[in-house]
Amino acid sequence: MTSSAWAGRRVLVTGASGIVGSWLTRRLVDEGAHVVAFVLDADHRSELFFSGTVDRVTTVNGRLEEYQDLERAVVVHEVDSVVHLGAQSLVGAALRAPLLTMEANVRGTYNLLEVCRCHMDLVRRIVIASSDKSYGDLQPPPYSEDMPPAGRHPYDLSKACADLIAQGYASTYDVPVAIARCGNIYGGGDLHWSRVVPGTIRSLLHGERPLLRSDGSPTRDYLHVDDAVDAYLLLCDRSEQPEARGLPFNFGAGQPHSVSEIVGRLRRLVGREDLEPVILDSARSEIQSQYLDAAKAALMLGWRPLIDLETGLSRTVAWYRAYFSR
Repeated sequence: MTSSAWAGRRVLVTGASGIVGSWLTRRLVDEGAHVVAFVLDADHRSELFFSGTVDRVTTVNGRLEEYQDLERAVVVHEVDSVVHLGAQSLVGAALRAPLLTMEANVRGTYNLLEVCRCHMDLVRRIVIASSDKSYGDLQPPPYSEDMPPAGRHPYDLSKACADLIAQGYASTYDVPVAIARCGNIYGGGDLHWSRVVPGTIRSLLHGERPLLRSDGSPTRDYLHVDDAVDAYLLLCDRSEQPEARGLPFNFGAGQPHSVSEIVGRLRRLVGREDLEPVILDSARSEIQSQYLDAAKAALMLGWRPLIDLETGLSRTVAWYRAYFSR
């Protein structure tokens, strides 16, 4: 993506203080876009604040569940592009509070799409963040886009619903939206310590044994946040074109890695192989094996992941060392 592609565009990023939102917002402002960052709370620990990016954007505080908040962000700031990353993104929190998750992830998505439908004189391109978890666990991996969303647990189901709603708005109203289904995104800036990568790094840097909610055997498709940002920006740019409109695209490395392997690699990179993980084996409603077939994104969009797992984890450890040193 060249800087000229986004220079001068007015881009709404929901969930701008999350791991992907923070880095994507930073990339956009570096490339000359005017970014409207839609956030629920001002989290001064997030990469959006940590990097100083927040001082280079227009911030709108609001709730995805409130239609008027989203309409104000789009209309008042004359947005022409939307990257919808805002969500309740934790599987464990979804189990504890399914209504909260459905309200944010399902209502939040159709509110935003309805705003865009009503103001298509402004909005020309949209990408909606779905997830590999929208496929559920009824089908064997690798997942391809011709497999229907079949999530059954609260988080998986909420992303499957949002995914289908976006497809429906494209087919019924010709809304210029495309859907991104990413694997497990990791990298600096993830402050959800219940996730394996940031939680393990924090424990190791503090001289503590990392906690594994599973038995260590579940496998996932790990995608570095820089590759995810490339994917979202590329897909958003293409969403207004007929060949991409309304379609889902997988973005993943296509190589599953177990939780135990990830923790082992991190112990070596941090230099604390003496700290054996504590196996809690307490996780509920977790899919055992997930990874994606990203051939469609390669063929139609020219996207491929550029950062291998070892390089990505090394960069991630370096980010958290700097973060905790401050």
